[in-house]
Amino acid sequence: MPRHQTKHSSHSRALRSAFLAATILSASAAGSAAHEAPKVVTSIKPVHSLTASIMAGVADPVLLIDGAASPHGFSLKPSQAQDLQSADMVIWVGPNLAPSLEKPLGTLAENAKVITLSQTPGITQLPFREDANFEAHDHGDQDDHGHEEHAGHSHDDHAHGEEKHDDHGHEDHAGHSHDDHAHDEEKHDDHGHEDHAGHSHDEHAHGEDKHDDHGHAEATPAKADGHDHHDHSHHDHAFDPHIWLDPENARIMAREIAEHLGEIDPDHASVYADNLAKLETSLSDISAKVDAMVAPVRGQRYVVFHDAYRYFEERFDLPATGAINLSPEVAPGAERFGKIQAKIRDLDVRCVFAEPQFEPKLVEVAIEGSNAKQATLDPLGATLENGPDLYGELILGMAESFGTCLADPS
Repeated sequence: MPRHQTKHSSHSRALRSAFLAATILSASAAGSAAHEAPKVVTSIKPVHSLTASIMAGVADPVLLIDGAASPHGFSLKPSQAQDLQSADMVIWVGPNLAPSLEKPLGTLAENAKVITLSQTPGITQLPFREDANFEAHDHGDQDDHGHEEHAGHSHDDHAHGEEKHDDHGHEDHAGHSHDDHAHDEEKHDDHGHEDHAGHSHDEHAHGEDKHDDHGHAEATPAKADGHDHHDHSHHDHAFDPHIWLDPENARIMAREIAEHLGEIDPDHASVYADNLAKLETSLSDISAKVDAMVAPVRGQRYVVFHDAYRYFEERFDLPATGAINLSPEVAPGAERFGKIQAKIRDLDVRCVFAEPQFEPKLVEVAIEGSNAKQATLDPLGATLENGPDLYGELILGMAESFGTCLADPS
C-alpha cells in the first residue's frame, strides 16, 4: 500500500475518533442538563424544611430568612437578591407574613415560578384576632369545652363566640371537623378556601376594627389606649399568616410544593412524589403524637408573646387565654399590658410563653406578682438545625413546651 494512503487512513480514523468522542461528550452534557435539579429558594425555615423533604435526593433548597430573624421586617442582603435572580422557583407563605419580600419577588424573581402557599386551594385560613384578650372573644369559658371527647377531635360543638365557620374546609382534616367553630360575632359561612388564590379579605372586618393594622413592616410605638394597630398595612391580607403551625395545612402545602416541582422538573417527578408520600405519613404521625402530648393539659390557661399560634390552638384544641402583643414589632399599649397582667394574676394563668426571636423582658414583667411560669415557644424553628427534620422537631417541640409548662405543679 502506498505510504500516502496509509497516512490518509490514519488521519481519517483520528478524525472519526475525535468526532465520536465529541458526540459522546455532547450527549453526556445534554443528559446532565436535562436532569439538572432546579434552584429553589424558600422564605422561612418551616417552608424550607417541607421543601427539603420533597427534594431529598435531588437538591437542597435555598433558605432566605434564617436563624432568629423575623420575617415580619426582613431585609434582603445582596447575596440573597442574587439567589432570587437565579431561582427557578421561589416558595413563600405570602405578603402578610413577609411584606418586605413582595416587591423583590416581583422585580428580582421575575423569571422564577413563585408559589404563594397561603393561596393554596384547600388551605385553612383563620382571621386575625383584634384583641389580646382571646378568651373573652373566641373561647368563652374554657372549662366548658368538653375535653373528654377529644380522642377523635370532632370539635363540632365548640362554640368560641358567635361567629360561624361552617365552610372553612375542615371536614377532611384528620378527624378534626371543626364544622361549627364560632369565633367572634361575624358569620363566615362563605369562607370556601378553594378560591383563596385571589382572596383579598378586604371585607373581613372582625368585630369593630378592620385589619388595616397588621402590617409588620412599619412598626410604630404603642398608644396608651391599647388600640395601636390602625396604621398598618394588612387590609389586603386580613388573615393570620402562621398557616404552617397546623400539620394539616403543612400537608396541603407539601402537596402544592411537590406538584409544582414535578411540573418544572419532570425528570425527578417520581422522586418528588415518593418523598411526598413519606412526608404525609410523617405528618400524620406527628399530629397523633402532639395530640397525645397536649391531652393532659387541655383546659389550662396560658398567654403567648404574640398572636402566632391560632392554627396550632385550633388543630389540637389548646386555646390561649391571651397575648402580650398582637404584632411582634409593636410594643403593647400601657392599658392593654395592664389588662394582660391582671388577667394572668386573676385567672391564675399557669404559663406565659416567650419567643426566641424577641427579648423576654416583657414576659418577665408580665408574670410579676403571679404564679405563672415562663417558657418558650418557637414558631419558626429559629434554634433548630435546617433541613427535612426541622418541621417535625418544631411542632413536637411546641407540644413539649406546652405539656411541660402547663403541667400541674403538684
